Amino acid sequence: MTDQPKPFPTPFAPAPRRDFLKTSVALTAASALPGFAIAQQKTLRIGYITALSGPRAPFGVADEWHLARMRALLKDGIEVAGGKRLPVEIIMKDNQSEANRSMQVAQDLVLRDKVDLMLVQDGDASTIAGQLCDVHGIPMVSTMSPWQAFLFARNGKVSKGFPFSFHFFWGADDLVKQFVAMWDSVTTNKQVGTLYVDNPAGQAFADPLRGMPAMIRSGGYRESTGGFFKLSADDFSNQVSTFKNSGTQIISGFVYESHFATFWKQAQQSGLRPEVVSVAAAFPFPSAVKALGNAGNGMSTEVVWAPTFPFRSSLNGQSARDLVTDWEKGTGQQWIQPLGYVHALWEVGLHALKTAADPFDRKAVRDAIQNMTLDTIVGRVDFKNSPIKSVAKTALAGGQWRRTANGAKHPYELVVVNNALAPAIPLGGKLELLSQIK
Repeated sequence: MTDQPKPFPTPFAPAPRRDFLKTSVALTAASALPGFAIAQQKTLRIGYITALSGPRAPFGVADEWHLARMRALLKDGIEVAGGKRLPVEIIMKDNQSEANRSMQVAQDLVLRDKVDLMLVQDGDASTIAGQLCDVHGIPMVSTMSPWQAFLFARNGKVSKGFPFSFHFFWGADDLVKQFVAMWDSVTTNKQVGTLYVDNPAGQAFADPLRGMPAMIRSGGYRESTGGFFKLSADDFSNQVSTFKNSGTQIISGFVYESHFATFWKQAQQSGLRPEVVSVAAAFPFPSAVKALGNAGNGMSTEVVWAPTFPFRSSLNGQSARDLVTDWEKGTGQQWIQPLGYVHALWEVGLHALKTAADPFDRKAVRDAIQNMTLDTIVGRVDFKNSPIKSVAKTALAGGQWRRTANGAKHPYELVVVNNALAPAIPLGGKLELLSQIK
């Protein structure tokens, strides 16, 4: 048995979005290869939760395109232990960026669809889905939120983890270390204004002992906090006033792009002119920068994945650059950071099913994840040797959005400006103060 499936052809055209938004999508690979009668085999069922609508929808933009790639990859089934080839059914659910909806779709997948494996791309749903999967003994892998949100929101312990749920991503502490490393490269008054979405990820960043406040202080910076705000918030005048009064020159925190656009407009109207803006979650996407117009030039952010990352897919050997090329050719859209993690989530999930002693034995699949060390397109995902049980930490760098020259393919490009936490990721420039960017 080989550990790698045959490469699948690329690029693939994206599936119509409306079909996914109306209903969940069930894709069954039931055709047979010569020598394999997979139509008579029991079907492996994979549940997939993401946000295709609501405030976190930008994080799910690549999911439908990847689902088309999985259709191509799994059309002849998946080869598992013993050389058997089994059909696979993928059931995708849109949680609409809403907690109650996350609970409903997770219950549907666990209780009605009886999935063998749960994959959760929307990090905000990992707490709800993970709790349910642990109760019912269904292996789950999630990503795209700081690991603290996954672990501590359910009162998990670093030394123990959870029985069936797993997560791979960087931590809030890693991101703040990366931000501080960027800030240290320029001259400011070290006054940082922070604001946080009131959700598990935002709460992880705001944690006074393990999150952004403690890391800001340890880096020699001072925090003026604007506190939490609800997902429905559209007035940030109090936060703007707080930051102006404290002389804030750096804006940070955990904010989605729709919130930041509103905040930034109000900040500019009030005369707030920070020198650095490094906000988690707001700027992984070029759409967020474009929406700000000229004011978007110079926004800095975490770089969780980019075409310059020196990693390859375990599914087909593609480089990060290859995957970006396929995406841009197939969709006509500029690449987005979640693209790499959506791909890596499938890498981890399919590898677990392929290497488990019995893919229908949930404990065997759980054990395959628990003992996994896999090189993916986002870097190494190592659950086996991780000091944080149920968690595999991944690499990140710091970047800044820069306006491109006239005639360039895209109006803005994300440039890696700091790699203090991941030296293997090549630099493309240095952080510049907003007042110096033209």
